[in-house]
Amino acid sequence: MSKTTSIHARPLSPHLQIYRLIPTMLMSIIHRITGGALYFGIVLFVVWVAAAAASKEAFDLVNAVYGSWFGRLVLFGFTWALLHHMIGGLRHLVWDTGRALEKATSTKMAKASIVISVILTVLVWIAGYAVRGGF
Repeated sequence: MSKTTSIHARPLSPHLQIYRLIPTMLMSIIHRITGGALYFGIVLFVVWVAAAAASKEAFDLVNAVYGSWFGRLVLFGFTWALLHHMIGGLRHLVWDTGRALEKATSTKMAKASIVISVILTVLVWIAGYAVRGGF
């Protein structure tokens, strides 16, 4: 048997250079990222509760860390991730009913989910500061 020397061009698998980033694709990626961030971010809540159970000094230390500019930035990001992931879940729930599957509608929902999540995050923080008595 003789070996053939001709090399056939193999088809390329799809990769990121072929796809154009569209809003629904971006929201799917962000939904997965926020899900992972929430998984690891829950550690912040566990540390806070554990410090509250441990002692007043430990609780004051955790509150000082969370109350710093960096701690507030992390908590703001966690709040946004939580709200964005929730809105993405509601969007998927609507799709599970067989509604809003048209391309134009799903694109509008994807764009709206980012806007709504940012607005809700800011409103939650404004409400939190209002209840707390200001900055």
